[in-house]
Amino acid sequence: MKRTALFSVFALIVLWAGWTIAYFVIGNEYILPAFSQTIAATGAYLVSGTFYNAFFNTLARTVIAFVCSAAAGTVLALVSYRAAWARAFFAPVVSVLRTVPTMAIILALLIWTSPAAAPVVVCVLVLFPAWYAAALAGFDEVGREYGDVARVYKVPLSRRIFRMYLPLAAPVFLGQAGSLLSMGLKITVSAEVLAKTYRSLGGMMQEAQAFVEMPELLALTLVTIILGFALEGLCAVIAHFAVRWKR
Repeated sequence: MKRTALFSVFALIVLWAGWTIAYFVIGNEYILPAFSQTIAATGAYLVSGTFYNAFFNTLARTVIAFVCSAAAGTVLALVSYRAAWARAFFAPVVSVLRTVPTMAIILALLIWTSPAAAPVVVCVLVLFPAWYAAALAGFDEVGREYGDVARVYKVPLSRRIFRMYLPLAAPVFLGQAGSLLSMGLKITVSAEVLAKTYRSLGGMMQEAQAFVEMPELLALTLVTIILGFALEGLCAVIAHFAVRWKR
């Protein structure tokens, strides 16, 4: 554990050194500002009420999209696990959602919905296929291990779902949750930038880019990265305890 932490710290030092070298090589703060300028801009944001308003709006959109994706993906994966026709039906739907360009979805949603709602819908459409696949894999694994036992003892379907399928597949879900949640944050912010969503991290990034405020733009990017790491770490902790409970 200590050695892993040391390597992580070393990686951060390498990134900082690369940033500093690039800053002096480029020599243009409008292209790449100094690391100290970015930290100063980050500090200024951290004492701004407007920033926190945007921060929590973006976080709320990400969490809402994630929860909706997880709920829909879990329910439909369970249906697909229980019914072969459902698995066959949803297979091409999931494939289409995986391959459709995210940019095209955002542009279409800007016509059909509002700039505030479009990032949520885009995030759901991108996260749903991944969560569906993870949930279906989890149910298949549980079925291979315990399906025969449940059939032999004629366990009722409702008990199998809530006492067997969902609890035993939970570690598989949680193992994917961190990466999907951080990916959802990235998708949400990207959609906010394109949609020019008011009072959001993406909207603030778009505004900073329009006024060529590079320290502010990189500060917002840094905040988004840290938030993504925090969300992923939280899910990793929850998954750790879930797997230990299963064992």
